[in-house]
Amino acid sequence: KMHTSVKKVNASKSSKKSSTQTTISRFFTSANDKSQPTDQPGIKRHEGRGKVRALCAGKALLVYSVKTLHSFHTIESYQQFKSNIHRMHEAFAVFKQHRLKSKPEFSFSQFAKNTVIKKSSEEPGVPNRRTKTIYTPLEEQYMEIKKQHADTVLCVECGYKYRFFGEDAEIAAKELNITCHLDHNFMTASIPTHRLFVHVRRLVSQGYKVGVVKQTETTAIKASGTNKSSLFTRQLHALYTKSTLVGEDVNPLLKLGDLEQAEDVVQDSGNSYLMCVSESFDKQSKELTVGMVVVQPSIGDLMVDCFKDNVSHSELESKVLKIQPVEILVPSDLSEATERLLRNISVQLHIYAKICFYTFFFSFEIGSYSLCMGLESPIICCLGPVIQYLTEFKLEKILLCSRYSLAKNENSTTGSVKGSLLWVLDHTQTPFGKRLLRKWVSQPLKSVIDIQARQEAVAEILCSESSVLPSLQSLLTRLPDLERGLGSIYHKKCSTQEFYLITSTLSRLSAELQALMPAIQSQLSSALLKNLLLDTPQLLNPAHNFLKVLDEKAAKTGNKTEMFVDLTDFPVIRNRKEEIQSVLSDIMEHRREVRLVLKNPSLDYTTVSGQQFLIEVKNSMSSIVPADWVKVNSTKVVGRYHTPFIVEEHRRLQQLREQLVIDCNHEWINFLQLFGDLYYILKKAVCHLATMDCLFSLAQVAKENNYCRPEILEDKSQILIMAGKHPVITSLMGDEDQYVPNDTHLQGDGKRAMIITGPNMGGKSSYIRQVALVTIMAQLGSFVPAREASVGIVDGIYVRMGASDNISRGRSTFMEELVEASDILARATSRSLVILDELGRGTSTHDGIAIAYAALESFIRDVKCMTLFVTHYPPLCELEHLYPQNVGNYHMAFLLNEPESTSDGMQPEFITFLYQLIEGAAARSYGLNVARLAEIPESILRTAAFKSKELEALVNSRRKMVRLLSDAWSITNKEALLDWRKYSL
Repeated sequence: KMHTSVKKVNASKSSKKSSTQTTISRFFTSANDKSQPTDQPGIKRHEGRGKVRALCAGKALLVYSVKTLHSFHTIESYQQFKSNIHRMHEAFAVFKQHRLKSKPEFSFSQFAKNTVIKKSSEEPGVPNRRTKTIYTPLEEQYMEIKKQHADTVLCVECGYKYRFFGEDAEIAAKELNITCHLDHNFMTASIPTHRLFVHVRRLVSQGYKVGVVKQTETTAIKASGTNKSSLFTRQLHALYTKSTLVGEDVNPLLKLGDLEQAEDVVQDSGNSYLMCVSESFDKQSKELTVGMVVVQPSIGDLMVDCFKDNVSHSELESKVLKIQPVEILVPSDLSEATERLLRNISVQLHIYAKICFYTFFFSFEIGSYSLCMGLESPIICCLGPVIQYLTEFKLEKILLCSRYSLAKNENSTTGSVKGSLLWVLDHTQTPFGKRLLRKWVSQPLKSVIDIQARQEAVAEILCSESSVLPSLQSLLTRLPDLERGLGSIYHKKCSTQEFYLITSTLSRLSAELQALMPAIQSQLSSALLKNLLLDTPQLLNPAHNFLKVLDEKAAKTGNKTEMFVDLTDFPVIRNRKEEIQSVLSDIMEHRREVRLVLKNPSLDYTTVSGQQFLIEVKNSMSSIVPADWVKVNSTKVVGRYHTPFIVEEHRRLQQLREQLVIDCNHEWINFLQLFGDLYYILKKAVCHLATMDCLFSLAQVAKENNYCRPEILEDKSQILIMAGKHPVITSLMGDEDQYVPNDTHLQGDGKRAMIITGPNMGGKSSYIRQVALVTIMAQLGSFVPAREASVGIVDGIYVRMGASDNISRGRSTFMEELVEASDILARATSRSLVILDELGRGTSTHDGIAIAYAALESFIRDVKCMTLFVTHYPPLCELEHLYPQNVGNYHMAFLLNEPESTSDGMQPEFITFLYQLIEGAAARSYGLNVARLAEIPESILRTAAFKSKELEALVNSRRKMVRLLSDAWSITNKEALLDWRKYSL
């Protein structure tokens, strides 16, 4: 029926929209028609028809929404589109209800000690007729929550510990190394409450989704109710996965000692990005478009991207490997190749119905007309599932503030461990500075103005004698992770200790920066530094207003009942405390009656083991104690009592105190909400501090290694480097400054291609990496390891290095080479830097030379980009003769040591590497020298040397013959023929 309807819709272009809406309306009416009495025959058939029509309605509207996703141009058309989306969700909900009626209930048979499955018609607590199993109230409560969260490992609060049940207990026992035993009908395990955040993080790190179930009732409040003997009510308090570790339960803040010390904060090991990917394929143009949304809820980072990709998905793969998300959301209709790629990267995949990718964004409050009109369709499709996923964890609000700073994710450069460029540049002192520097390295700038602003700031830090800069650098030391702390506060999931730590730090920074204001204005000249430092104190000012409301001692101990110093703005807490004080006054006034009864004018209440308002009476005087007094406890000497008045008032006092805790928790959430309204402002201030940290880091690297400031050119394509060095290798060598510097001369309108040959292990790969790293450093605003450098803005650096297959994707080594080369040919422009290392080595010599020659010639003649091409194929060097203005041959210099004399003369040469790039092509690669260094047996080396000379002689003779025939073909007279015969034969 749906296909028929769609055909009718497409039959007439003029009536397509009205036909679609008519079809949809008919489906809605059929799906929601409940007029037929349920006792009539054929009701099952009617329900089945309703289910089919509801599904068809959903599919029809899906087609309609996809076709009209970008067809609206006015507010009215957009509102009509959004209204249709809501109607589709209603139809889809009807379909889900029909589907759930036939779906079997969640079974707990795998958890219980009996193997017989309990029928779904049996009520909890009723014994099974076959097994006589009776579930305890706690087990029933757990089963009810588990039905709603079957994919979650639940930690259930039970007094002073958290318990796991059933399969969850077995998982906890395995992953947490704790004991697991049978209790009633389920396996169970437990952990202490104060270790919850440790164990939750361990489970999440193993890929589990963890839920924390907490008690929502207190003992005193329950005792005052009508169901005193019933079970405590419990609710799911929070959910956690790798990308959503935000909240007090997983807060790494240790409640020990002075909380203002940075070492009190346990830092997370890495970024926890959540990524959503969608794709669309245009059958006419055969183009694959990929949309991507990346969010890090803990710090509020949001990145979006939309790009064209090839059949090998190389661009998507490079971005995923660069961002390194911990979870990825994908649609159910994702192509098999893309899904295989993402699974091979070993990332958790969550598959969502494709209908959510087209519609959910417009049913959410942030789906505003102005925002969606500025984004590409694949990005809008990704926003819906991200919102839906984060809503389950109550983290969706982060998109409301992040939408103002959506940033395209461009370029690809990686480095996160020792031996990377990030490792060289990272001298940051703050966690948020470290994260920002990673972004700088992975996303170099294209704006000359922005690059020069960073360079000027670094130069001033290096050369300025002002006392302001050392003071600023000292402010950044020992700071907690302000960025994550603000994120936790914004989500209203922070502890009082964390809130006090963050606000007190922000307030202190504001005051100290304010004191430096006159010196900043008079002593600094860098526009970037002045803008950052003059703007930050004003942004941080609101933090002090929140800090002065708090009681320091109560905040550090987590006592929310004494958290607020002035209760003027908290009338609920003030009134509750007045009620408590009234009860306390009545109890204290009651002492006069007790003294009269016991005839002891100095009698006072005592407190023993937490029991308050105890009346101590010596056992020898117990006869004067009234009969209605309640004996609480006793010793050999005294007895302790409560009067009926004290019993009643003490019960009321406990209820009021527990109600006060509830009121304080509620007011605390409201207080965090007020602070959260300043999130965007305060985060901007933290970003300023992170920028300062990165600039200090770049300055320190430049000072320690004697880097130079490169000249940045906007309109000229060139890379000129004098005495450049590899930044990573130089740092790894340390004080042994033995790295040989080399020059680079690449010009877009001149010699733009360098063909580099030379012996194996001569330094070719290190040299081309050096050029790429220096270019990246120049464009992120850093000084560079060279005596002098002039770099034009490049729009991309494309690298093809190494040789490896991809078994998981069914690709050989040569196939991997060609796929990457094809991608570079399609993407490179005249402003790009292309680096190819031994292209064509994965196949036979003839095919390899042919492919390498054709590819390199295309880069030189067609793309006209700056190119570094490393090869061991001598025929490629002939391109210098074909394009003398654009191509140059170079090789890594070496010394050839003559071998020791042997009887057969078959001893391999010994090479001394000079690591110096010089002009000209190398005649040989001297691979046998590397074989000697690898300690290949001498007999094999001798055989290889013999075979090498034999093959070399054969090749030389063939080349000579070709040259002779070529010369003979060009002879036109007898004299030339005689000369050819004289000198050639």
